[in-house]
Amino acid sequence: MISRSCFISYNRYLRVMSSNQGSPPIPQSSDGLFRKPRDPSVAPRHYRRVRSLPDVCPKEPPGEAGALCDGPSVVADQHRWTVYNSKVNLPAALNDPRLAKRESDFFTKTWGLDFTETEVMPSFYLPNISREHFSSYLQETAQREKIHERCKNICLNKDDLAVPTITNNHDKARAELEQVPKIFMKPEFVLNDPATFNAVLPWSHFSVAGGKNSRDVASSRLLQEKLSHYLDVVEVSIARQISLRSEAFFHAMSSQHELQDRLRETSDAVAKLRARTAAIDRVMCRGPLQALRDTLTRNNCIKLHNKLKLMAAVHQTQPTVQLLLSTSEFVGALELIATTKEVLQQELQGIHSFRHLGSQLCEMERLIDKMMVADFSTYTQSDLSRAFEEDAQVLEKDRLQSLVFGLLRQRKLDFLDIYSEEMIRAAKNIVRQCVMKSVSQISEIDADTVKFHEQMRLMTFHQWFDLLLDIFEHFILFLKRIKATLSVIRNVVLEVLDSSQRSRLADANHSDGRTNEEEEEAESGGPALHSGEAELAYLTHEGLFISDALNEAEQRSNAAAHAQLRAQTHTETCGSDSASVTTESSSSREHNSNTTSSLPIGGAAAIEDVMPSDLELSRVASNVQELLYTASDVSHDRCVKVLMTRAKDGSLERLSASEFVCLSQAVESFVRDTEELCGRRSMSLRGALQSQANRFVQRFHEERKTKLSLLLDNERWKQAEVPAEFQDLVDSIADGRIMLPERRHTGSEDRKPGEFLCVDAQKYAVVGTVLLLIRMFLEYCQCVNDIPSITTDILTRLADLLKHFNSRSCQLVLGAGALQVVGLKTITTRNLALASRCLQLVVHYIPVIRAHFETRLQPRQYSILRHLDHITKDYNDHIAEISAKLVAIMDSMFEKALSKYEVKAPMPSACLRNVCKQMAKMHEAINELLPEEQTQMLFLRINASFKLHLKRQLARLGVGNDGGPQYGLVMVDVAFYSENVQALRSLEHLDLNMPEIWEQKR
Repeated sequence: MISRSCFISYNRYLRVMSSNQGSPPIPQSSDGLFRKPRDPSVAPRHYRRVRSLPDVCPKEPPGEAGALCDGPSVVADQHRWTVYNSKVNLPAALNDPRLAKRESDFFTKTWGLDFTETEVMPSFYLPNISREHFSSYLQETAQREKIHERCKNICLNKDDLAVPTITNNHDKARAELEQVPKIFMKPEFVLNDPATFNAVLPWSHFSVAGGKNSRDVASSRLLQEKLSHYLDVVEVSIARQISLRSEAFFHAMSSQHELQDRLRETSDAVAKLRARTAAIDRVMCRGPLQALRDTLTRNNCIKLHNKLKLMAAVHQTQPTVQLLLSTSEFVGALELIATTKEVLQQELQGIHSFRHLGSQLCEMERLIDKMMVADFSTYTQSDLSRAFEEDAQVLEKDRLQSLVFGLLRQRKLDFLDIYSEEMIRAAKNIVRQCVMKSVSQISEIDADTVKFHEQMRLMTFHQWFDLLLDIFEHFILFLKRIKATLSVIRNVVLEVLDSSQRSRLADANHSDGRTNEEEEEAESGGPALHSGEAELAYLTHEGLFISDALNEAEQRSNAAAHAQLRAQTHTETCGSDSASVTTESSSSREHNSNTTSSLPIGGAAAIEDVMPSDLELSRVASNVQELLYTASDVSHDRCVKVLMTRAKDGSLERLSASEFVCLSQAVESFVRDTEELCGRRSMSLRGALQSQANRFVQRFHEERKTKLSLLLDNERWKQAEVPAEFQDLVDSIADGRIMLPERRHTGSEDRKPGEFLCVDAQKYAVVGTVLLLIRMFLEYCQCVNDIPSITTDILTRLADLLKHFNSRSCQLVLGAGALQVVGLKTITTRNLALASRCLQLVVHYIPVIRAHFETRLQPRQYSILRHLDHITKDYNDHIAEISAKLVAIMDSMFEKALSKYEVKAPMPSACLRNVCKQMAKMHEAINELLPEEQTQMLFLRINASFKLHLKRQLARLGVGNDGGPQYGLVMVDVAFYSENVQALRSLEHLDLNMPEIWEQKR
């Protein structure tokens, strides 16, 4: 109840404050504060002056009614800097009260440590100010400053005086409000609540009876007075609060009246402006706007006419496409379909009569895809299956270019798989046709009853070799034809890729130019609106195709720019075609330009949109090159089939060396030709030949090794005559020609054979087996010359052959195996010397063999040559063993003969005569076989053995170098021995050093 009364009193006070101007003013004191009437006897109280609230709507300054203030306007000055944009100053940033301590590195953390330490040079334009400059001013103001200080001490601050008064009034008001019960101050105070009502009106103090007695009347009067007192306390408190804020209330009311006056003036100005605008519209705008409406209607009619003509052209798309397909113009049909679809999407979208045309065009496009794939397959079959006697040029070059361009345009990038399949099928047919042609010329083979593979096995080697050469020749022509066709395809792909890159570059240049123009226009203040656009802007509310009118100029500018770009691209394309070496796609490009010239703008862009990306085109170009490699591999694989079919029964292993060399040379020639054509070496045919070569080498080596074994088993180890052809063979080796010489039917047959084989001015007495061995290793070297791929295998086999000769000859001579194999009675010294000389001849040629193979081996294969080093060591060891065997023979004879030696007359003794006789026989046996140096070295060793045995016998007999009779007899025998030994040929100057037979005296 009290709260409601307080609210009613507050509203009553506001209505009094907002009354008309004629109402009496509220009493105010001189300081602007509301003063409540009080008893004059009470001492006046001092109140603190209340500071006014911020003025929401500031008063008008004196002057014109329209000028609100002289400060910057938020509306008019919103695009330039004003004082309202000032956010913070440098002292405020440096004296931030929120920081715990001031930042000492405010400048140095940004501008470096030397910022605060740098001394600022004094300005040359400012004078040095000292206290003397202010002396005159201080003298003038000194008297006034003294008066001001005196008055400030006398007159205290008015606000300081009012503080205790206001504080006392506030404490008194709070004490009075505390008299009011707290229930009246609660926000949930509602008298509808029975508990609240009973608490405010305690009915327990009244009698329950219905009658009224004097006590109840007194209680009710007391309750009424108490509530009235509470109401007065609240009203007095509200009045005090209102009086404290009276200035703000009056300020708000006055601002409200001023705002109403300004709104009234603004409404009058707007009404005048509208009237003036309506007059201008009536006098100056309606006529021109009508003209603009008529112009707009005319433009719309022109657009409608153009739309109808475009619809008529689109309506003729299907018949035109069918006409182009009838002449196999797939590219033109696809471009026409793409352009028509673009026109339907951009220009004729929403036309009801064309609602099914898009799906029909898509169906026709899929049909064209199938037709192009089928046509490309047909073209590939006809190109690869035509006779090789025809011209090797590309078949129907323009048709191929058109098909490839159309397939690329439709992203049918797997057309090379079709070509690959047809290529494999054509390669099979080439082999079959060559075999059928060869079999038809051989009467011994019935092609109807014999299977295809058996027909090649029934041919002789020469017939089969001629067939293989024919197949090689056909495959070379086949690869040339494929290379020419793939070159055309690759050129088309590269032309499309180059055109795409040039178009993208032109677009980039055009966009850069347009960006530069826009920047220039922006710097100059932006492009001015066309007069037509500015005028049409007033027609927006009429709804008369305003958007079309505003976009028409932009469309015209874009269309002109695109047409210029397309012309530039076409010019560049034509120029590059005339300068290019390959002009395969020029006709198709001319057809494209003719086809798209009659179409609306955007058709050329649509063609570029459907083309594959640069990455896809690059992948197709690389696939074309890979397809050429595949063609080479397929050709080699088919030739491998022919080779393996022939080798299935082992016939290739039974070829002679010359026949296999011819086969190897033919294969190597075919491999080189295909490598030159295709740019890559195919290894399948070479690998098949290598496997056959390994088998051939195995058989070749086994034949030579078996032949050598037979020769050694039948060799009687006697000196053989050297035919002239073998001497010529050795001479050719000396001249550096390590190969089998051609057979000559004149000269060599008339020449008589020689006793020795002359090699590098040395005579070698040899057996017939060694002569054939020399021819054998020349055959090995010849195989390496003819078939370089088997060099390592041949070298290994040759090393095995030389090892076999060394080991077998050792078994037969030193091991006396020839006694049982050949039936020799004994192994004589002549046999041993002849075997040693033969081994020396082989050792002489091992370095020649090594040098020959070293030039044909890779550096990483040089380790194989160490086998020849081991063989050389084995041969030298064998030669040393033979020499030791000859010495051992004489040593055993000396031991047997000198064991019976006696120093007695007659002299020379019979023992020494027998020794000299045996040495003469030894010399006679080996003198003609071994060179002088070896003979001398051998007899020096024999002489050392003789002296050793004679020394032992003399020591046993007790004969010493004492000058006695026995010494004289021994010296006679020694002189006889020395005379006989030195009388032998080539031993005249041999130093026998005979004094070594005597014991040295100690």
